[in-house]
Amino acid sequence: MSENRVFNFAAGPATLPLNVLQKAQADLVNWGGCGISIMEMSHRSKEFLSVIQKAEADLRQLLSIPTDYEVLFLQGGATTQFAAIPLNLCKPEDTVDYVVTGSWGDKAFKEAQKFCKPNLAWSGKSEKFTKIPDFGEIKQDPNANYLHICANETIHGVEFKDYPTPIGKDTVLVADMSSNFCSKPVDVSKFGLIYAGAQKNVGPSGVTIVIVRKDLLGNAQPVTPVMLDYKIHADNKSLYNTPPCFPIYMCGLVFEDLLNQGGLEEIERKNAEKARILYETIDESGGFYRCPVEKSVRSHMNVPFTLEKSELEAEFIKEAAAQGMVQLKGHRSVGGMRASIYNAMPLEGIQKLVAFMKGFQAKHA
Repeated sequence: MSENRVFNFAAGPATLPLNVLQKAQADLVNWGGCGISIMEMSHRSKEFLSVIQKAEADLRQLLSIPTDYEVLFLQGGATTQFAAIPLNLCKPEDTVDYVVTGSWGDKAFKEAQKFCKPNLAWSGKSEKFTKIPDFGEIKQDPNANYLHICANETIHGVEFKDYPTPIGKDTVLVADMSSNFCSKPVDVSKFGLIYAGAQKNVGPSGVTIVIVRKDLLGNAQPVTPVMLDYKIHADNKSLYNTPPCFPIYMCGLVFEDLLNQGGLEEIERKNAEKARILYETIDESGGFYRCPVEKSVRSHMNVPFTLEKSELEAEFIKEAAAQGMVQLKGHRSVGGMRASIYNAMPLEGIQKLVAFMKGFQAKHA
């Protein structure tokens, strides 16, 4: 780690690979020798077309995306997709199923109520969002247009390790993968639609990626704003209007870096090891640190934990920051601590954090 860099455990925008930042820095003023910055470049230019086309090609390679799926680079964050998905995939009278395993699934469910008839197929709210349901517990409607899940809940730290199969003949699986996108291999063919805000695992804020099966396009509700119509964006190769050029460029650099590391199988292995080290430190602390999430569904991306002595939390955060580890405060809605350990968090950062945690415990136990 560069001497002036800290370990950034923020949930998003989040840490990016240092080599990617350095590459962007080197290219910033004069991209590819063309005499202008990527931030000054027309999105209609052949130079930018090469950027967005390579970003898409590398993402398709990373996730083995089938040819019958579109890849869209959009704006508005995953939160905008909470509205765009029902507007594109169903009519106002249609039923859809939502599995709510945390705050983001809950927000998606509530937004869908404006555009269709969502069924709350399962909710973990009564257990404070600390588990994922057994798939038999999900009360699916066989006539639902889609079954929606949040693959990884950033705030509560629960992650699907496998995915439910819709019971309806025409029901498709839809997943918000914002906080574990490209952290492991995924069989895209199991899904009708995958969406992800880039600012957690694959880039800076400003671009949202949607992977959608082509046969689902073209049926948007008449009231759908043009900027939320997936077919418009697919027909225009994500260039209907000026896209977030610099974030797309940064995502492309990240995709290239992930491929150079050996692809998502290798990334998954690294992420599992980082998570193991941190969770073991929590579990072996004798209760000084506690993670409320059921062990089998603990997130490899977002690790929430509390201190037995909650009055020490502010001191923990302050001392960690003084030692070059920042953004460890938990989400305002749940409190405690949260370490977000996305792809770009190096093993060195986890090792430093657990050493600090053990030292802090020794001082205060």
